[in-house]
Amino acid sequence: MPWVKTEDCVACGMCIQVCPVGAISMDSQAAVIDEEACIRCGQCHDICPREAVRHDSERIPDEVAANVAWTNSLLRHFESVQEKRDLIDRMKRHFNKERRVAEQSIARLEQLLGEL
Repeated sequence: MPWVKTEDCVACGMCIQVCPVGAISMDSQAAVIDEEACIRCGQCHDICPREAVRHDSERIPDEVAANVAWTNSLLRHFESVQEKRDLIDRMKRHFNKERRVAEQSIARLEQLLGEL
């Protein structure tokens, strides 16, 4: 999913003009991409003169940090080391489920690609 690095965006509007589904708007300082409306065509990324439209893979370290911070915030609700270990195990199962969903989705997309 593309996203806009606001500190690099100069609000030129080129991405808005090229978006085939109108998923990009301008707030007071930078372009904003509507994730629900975006069809992931990549045109905004390709046209941005400042490379402010970024790839979502760049956010992986931030997402990992957020997941760990979320888990850490939940730990305060448990007192014993065992309860905290159990929570961490449950969180690992949660993220393993997310990984399985992603892996199976990718496999199905590969199948779809082969059907084209």
